[in-house]
Amino acid sequence: MAGPGFNRWLIPPAALAVHLSIGQVYATSVYKTALVQHFGTNQTAIGVIFSVAIVMLGLSAAVFGTWVDTNGPRKAMVASAVCWATGFLVGAVGIFTGQLWLLYLGYGVIGGIGLGIGYISPVSTLIKWFPDRPGLATGLAIMGFGGGALIASPLSTALLKLYDPGAGSVPSGDAVGKLFLTFAVVYLAYMLFGAFTIRVPADGWRPAGFDPTTVKAKALVTDANVSANNAIRTRPFWLLWIALFCNVTAGIGILEQAAPMIQDFFRQSDGRSLVSAAVAGGFVGLLSIGNMAGRFAWSTTSDLIGRKRIYLVYLGVGAVLYVVLATLGSTQTLLFVLLAFVIISFYGGGFATAPAYLRDLFGTFQVGAIHGRLLTAWSAAGVAGPLIVNGVLDARGKPGTLDAGAYQPALFIMVALLIVGLIANLLIHPVDSRYHEPRAGRHPRRNANTHDGHSRDAGLSTSTTRTTTEEA
Repeated sequence: MAGPGFNRWLIPPAALAVHLSIGQVYATSVYKTALVQHFGTNQTAIGVIFSVAIVMLGLSAAVFGTWVDTNGPRKAMVASAVCWATGFLVGAVGIFTGQLWLLYLGYGVIGGIGLGIGYISPVSTLIKWFPDRPGLATGLAIMGFGGGALIASPLSTALLKLYDPGAGSVPSGDAVGKLFLTFAVVYLAYMLFGAFTIRVPADGWRPAGFDPTTVKAKALVTDANVSANNAIRTRPFWLLWIALFCNVTAGIGILEQAAPMIQDFFRQSDGRSLVSAAVAGGFVGLLSIGNMAGRFAWSTTSDLIGRKRIYLVYLGVGAVLYVVLATLGSTQTLLFVLLAFVIISFYGGGFATAPAYLRDLFGTFQVGAIHGRLLTAWSAAGVAGPLIVNGVLDARGKPGTLDAGAYQPALFIMVALLIVGLIANLLIHPVDSRYHEPRAGRHPRRNANTHDGHSRDAGLSTSTTRTTTEEA
C-alpha cells in the first residue's frame, strides 16, 4: 500500500512494464512463415497458436479476476511473469524437437494464462488511483499491450538475423527457438520490475482537489456498485460483450496476418511482392504504434465525449474503413498503411475504453473481476478472427501465391460483424438498480464479505466514484 505523498504517476510505468512485455503476442506474424515451413504445415495450424493464447487470456482473466482483486496487483504480476516466461521456454522446446503440440501448450496455454493475469492485474488499481480520469489511466497502461509489438517486432527481426545470419527472407525454426529463449529471460526480468514497483492506494484516498460531490452525473455513469456475479446477469454487460467481440474480431484477424498481408496486397503477376520481408516487419511495428496510440488517444477522448459515443466511432467508422480497404487498399501502399493504421487504432481503443466503460456502468466494487469476465469476448474473437482470415486464405491458395482479392471475403465478413457490434452498443442502457450492492451506510469492502470476496485493496467508497466521463 502506498504511503502518504506517494506520486500516483509512478503507477502507469509499473503497469506498462507488464503490458509491454505481454504485448509481444501481437508480433507473432514476424516469424509465422518460419514456423509454417519449420513444421511443414499450413497457416491455420500455426495461427491456432495465437488463437489458443488469446482464448487462454480471456478464460484466465475471467477465472482469476476475483483472485487478482483479492490478492492485489503485485502477486498477480509475479504470477503473470512466471507463466509468460515459462510459455516461451516450453515453446522453445517444442520448436527444437519439432513437437508442435508443445508450442500449443507453452506459448498458447501457459503463456496465455500469463497474458490474462497480466492484462487485468493493474487495471482496477489504475482506476482507483485515477477516479477523476479513468479513461486516461487505463489507456496509459493498456496502450503498452498494444505497443508491445513495437519493441518485439524489430527486436525479433534483429535477433533472428543474428541467430541465422545465412537465412534469406525466412529464418530457420531453430532461430525462432533461440528467440523464444531470449524473450523468456528478458521479459521475466522486466515484468518483475513492474511487480515490485506497483502500489495500491489507501482506503478512502482520492486525488488532491477532486471532489466527486461537485461532479454532474451523466446518464451512463453510476455512483452505485455492482458485484461481478450480478454484472454478468445484466443486459448491458452482454451488449458490451458483443460490441467488444465484434470490434476485436475485426482487428485481430489483420494483426495476426499483418506481415504476409501487406506483401500479398502488393504481389505482382510473377509472384514477387513489391513489399520486402523487412518492410513487412516494419509494417507490423507501425501497426503496433497505431494499436498503442489508439489505446491512449481514443480512451482519453472517451473521458470527454463518453464511452458509448467513442464505441460508435470504433464500430461505425471502422466498418466504412474496412470497405475502403477491401476495395481500394491495393491501389496504393500509403493508402493501405493509413487505413490499417486507423483500423488498428480503433481496435486498441476498444480495449482501453472497456475498463472505464465497465466502471461507468458497474462502479469500482469489483471492476477488475468484471473486466476479466468481459475479456471472454477477446477469447472468442481470438478464435473467430484468425479462423475467418486463415480459413478464407487457405481456400484461396498457398502462402506466397495470394493477392489482394483473396482477402476480400474475409474483410467483408468483418464489416458485417462491426455493424452487429454497432447495434449492440446503441442498445446499452444504465444498469437496473436491483443489481446494485446495498448501501445501508456500509463501505463496499464490507459488503463484499457476504458477496464475492472483494479485494483488501478494493478502493474508494461509493461517495468517491462518480466521474465526469459519460453521456448517454
